[in-house]
Amino acid sequence: MESWMNVFRHFTVLNLIDILIVAFVLYRLLLLIRGTRAVQLVKGIIVILTATAISNVLHLNELNWLLNKIITIGMIAIPVVFQPELRRALEQIGRGGFFSLTAPSGPGEDLQPTIAEVVKAAQVLAKMKIGALIVIERSTGLSEYIETGTYIEGIISSELLINTFIPNTPLHDGAVIVRGNRIISAGCFLPLTENRNLDKSLGTRHRAGLGVTEQSDCVAVIVSEETGRVSLAVDGVLQVGLDESALYAQLQRLLVRHRMGRLPFLTRKGEEAR
Repeated sequence: MESWMNVFRHFTVLNLIDILIVAFVLYRLLLLIRGTRAVQLVKGIIVILTATAISNVLHLNELNWLLNKIITIGMIAIPVVFQPELRRALEQIGRGGFFSLTAPSGPGEDLQPTIAEVVKAAQVLAKMKIGALIVIERSTGLSEYIETGTYIEGIISSELLINTFIPNTPLHDGAVIVRGNRIISAGCFLPLTENRNLDKSLGTRHRAGLGVTEQSDCVAVIVSEETGRVSLAVDGVLQVGLDESALYAQLQRLLVRHRMGRLPFLTRKGEEAR
């Protein structure tokens, strides 16, 4: 009690200002990584630090030694792993955005309009044999991919999706990213899949749709311009040749029921459904 009294006795206004500044910086850093894969990485770091502290208290010397080595290596790897977030932070500091009090808005709760409009657009594009790649964000944010395209921030509609993918238009070559009931960005560049056993007949659009689902929990709807077939990718698994009712049912299961608990897409990850 006496030690606490000494702390409060020497507590000044400058100490309060110092605490508030640190709290604000931490708040802005949390906003910065929200909506990106860095959230999962931070959770992993917290788990490792917690395990290290527990192993130290319980005198698990070998485990503590191993975890300390992992932390040492991690200190070198962190700038590489968080490179997109660090770049974004420096850019925001440069233009004053880092000190803004406005938090980015999250996805809407009701995804029924999104499902209906995506299914309708996919069917029209399939009949016209126009290639399309529509990525729907779930828990893991896609901000790093959104930034590679052109911001739209428009309410989702099948007409807007169809018009975006019309050949020879400025945004047709790339992915559309949907967050909640909004089309956030179009013409986005996505990572290609690392699966070497993929069917050689599948083109770049399918490989990009698979690639982004390997690195996040998003859902990708793909329309082939060669065959007009509609495919669905999630968790690095591709389901090809979905009709309207099947696509609608899958999106319902993956987007609506996903809020009540994550459901497996297929029994074996990496297996391509025929």
